[in-house]
Formats: sequence, C-alpha cells, structure tokens
Amino acid sequence: MVRNAKTLLLVSMLGIFLGAGAQAAGNKQKLKSAVGVQESAEKAAIASQKKIDSVADKTEQMLTEYKLTMRQYDALKGYNDQVARIVKSQNEELATIDQQLLEIDTTNQGVIPLMERMVDTLEKFVALDVPFLPDERSKRIAELKSLLDRADVTVSEKYRRIMEAYQVEMEYGRTIEAYTADITTNGNKRSVDFLRIGRMTLMYQTLDKKETAVWDNKKRTWQVLGEEYRKPTMLGLRIARKQAPPDLIKLPVQAPEKAQ
Repeated sequence: MVRNAKTLLLVSMLGIFLGAGAQAAGNKQKLKSAVGVQESAEKAAIASQKKIDSVADKTEQMLTEYKLTMRQYDALKGYNDQVARIVKSQNEELATIDQQLLEIDTTNQGVIPLMERMVDTLEKFVALDVPFLPDERSKRIAELKSLLDRADVTVSEKYRRIMEAYQVEMEYGRTIEAYTADITTNGNKRSVDFLRIGRMTLMYQTLDKKETAVWDNKKRTWQVLGEEYRKPTMLGLRIARKQAPPDLIKLPVQAPEKAQ
C-alpha cells in the first residue's frame, strides 16, 4: 500500500511537471507572439515616420520653391513696371519729337526762302564791292548755292555756313592784306602785288615796281597813280605781310558814298 502511494505521488508530480512545462511552452509562444507584434508595430511606426519625414521634406521643398517663385514674380513684376514706365516715357518723347518735326517743317517753309535771299544779297554785295580776291569770294558764294540744294545737309548747318560767309566778309573791312595775283588791264594780263586796306583802298603794284594803281569803285575802274605813291605802296605791302612794323603811310582813300 505504501508502494502504491509512492506511485501515485510520482504520477502526480509528473503531471505537475508536464503541466508546468506545457504552460511554460504556451507562455513562451505567447511572449514570442507579443514580441512579434511589438516589432511589427515598431516597423510600422518607423515606416510611418519615414513617410511623415518624406512628406515634411517635400512640403519644405515646395515652400522653398514657392518663396523663390514669389521673389522671382516680385522681381519680374518690378521689371515689367519699369519697362512700362520706360515705354510710356519713350512714347511721350516720340510724340514731342513728332511735334517738333512738324514745327520744323513749318519753320523751314520760311527759313529756306530767307537763306536763299541772304545768299543772293551776299552775291550782289560782292559784285558791287571792291574787287579783291574775286575768285575766292565767288567760289564761296557758288558753294553756298550748291549747299542750299543738298537734302543731306540740315537747315541749321546751311544757316551756319551762310552766317560764316557773312562773317568773313565783315572781317575784310577790319583787316589789311597783301597778295599776288593776275590782273588784266587794257587787254594785258600781268601778275601784280595787291594791297587791300579794309574796304577803303585796293591798290596794285607791278612786280617791277614801275606801275602803281588804285581801284575807283565809283567808276568801276583802275586809276594809275603818280610816282609819289610808289614807295608808300611798297611800304604798305611790307606792313601787310608783317615784314615791317606798322607805320603811317600816305595812300589814296576812297571817300565813302552818301546813303541815298
């Protein structure tokens, strides 16, 4: 009976151990499952965080691009506004230029005939004046006439050249000059020395000093002078050429005509 009791005890103990082992195995399986769930959750969380980070990065990138686009837009808008102001200013300037051109065209209608009359007046003046430097002065007038017919020369330049010619003629009245040129008298062409004193006196002396004459503008002819004017004329020529200092000399002077 004691033996049977021991057997029962062993069986009971074995059952306990087997039950405990089975329970431990079950707990282990549950723990393993729990760990697996935890790991899956962590992986899901990591994946979610990565997605969040990716979305955040893209959002930040889009925000940066948006800010850059807005700055570019502001700069472009400012540039366009400036261009618009420039275009407006240019249009206003073009309108002003058009108006000025219209006024110039109107002015030219009066200025061009005036300049033509000025050249004609100058030509008549030279023709009636003391006949010094005839070729040079006639050439200047011919150039002015040709200039007036040129379309490639501005009105202002034409006017400037005419006034320049008038100024040259005015200067002749305040200067003395000596030059050598040909002259034809009584059908005889000779080289002589001319002496001009303003517009009051125009004389010539032959190169051999034997003949001296003065221009009579009233009679429009040369008048041969006496021997007493030979040396004064020689001195006058030297003074005009700056070969002698200024000095008083006796020369014939034409009396100015009274105004009619």
